[in-house]
Amino acid sequence: MCELLGMSANVPTDITFSMAGFLRRGGATGPHRDGWGVAFYENEGYREFRDPHPSIESPVARLMLDYPIKSRIVISHIRQANVGEVNLSNTHPFSRELWGRNWCYAHNGQLTGFRQELPLSFYLPVGTTDSEWAFCWLLGEIRRQYPEPPEDPSALQELIHQSCEKLRSLGVFNLLFSDSQHLYAYCSTKLAHITRRAPFGPALLKDTELEVDFSACTTPRDVVSVLATEPLTTNETWHIMQPGEMVVFKDGEVITERFSHSSPSIRV
Repeated sequence: MCELLGMSANVPTDITFSMAGFLRRGGATGPHRDGWGVAFYENEGYREFRDPHPSIESPVARLMLDYPIKSRIVISHIRQANVGEVNLSNTHPFSRELWGRNWCYAHNGQLTGFRQELPLSFYLPVGTTDSEWAFCWLLGEIRRQYPEPPEDPSALQELIHQSCEKLRSLGVFNLLFSDSQHLYAYCSTKLAHITRRAPFGPALLKDTELEVDFSACTTPRDVVSVLATEPLTTNETWHIMQPGEMVVFKDGEVITERFSHSSPSIRV
């Protein structure tokens, strides 16, 4: 099955440390050899790199490690194909425009009956994956209910959470999703996150012998949250998400948590 990596930060931050471990799972420490991709939000801009080759062998992946791109929101994906051929059009993340914003999406899992259960409206897939079909359905549902951005952000969060619950009913659906301002994370089976803030300390990757002392490259005001299918470090405590849980990040902070069959828990 595929794996996800995401980041939300309050200042432009590079994610090369986490990527160094994550990309090794694409053919070295993991079996995810069917492509990889990464998307960066840079102010109003959006930059995306995708490659249908294993990340461990990809020159584009090496570029990401040699050319640190600073961003407030990052979404990355390494693929182990189950639906759709191994090619560029089926490589995550996927993106579409809504409300003048670039929306980005990556999915880990497998869905059944999605063509019958998820009728498409405005958006259509380019490739043949269940993931992209689900993305087109999800963004179409948001567009249908909210042609313009809703004044109440909790209404949008509720719609996204309930839509993810429907998608989870069709199989395994772990999600990273962004509208350029927030990072949404939904857990069906596996997803974990950690928030780093002052006082910063060292972190040791589990997939490669690499350690960094974040106190040497941060300021006391920095807040950075990292999400991954499996925790990336061995000496830090990661929060393991529950099935049906959705967490919303903004500027590195968790601002909302929603759970299956319960009211939202909102952090302020």
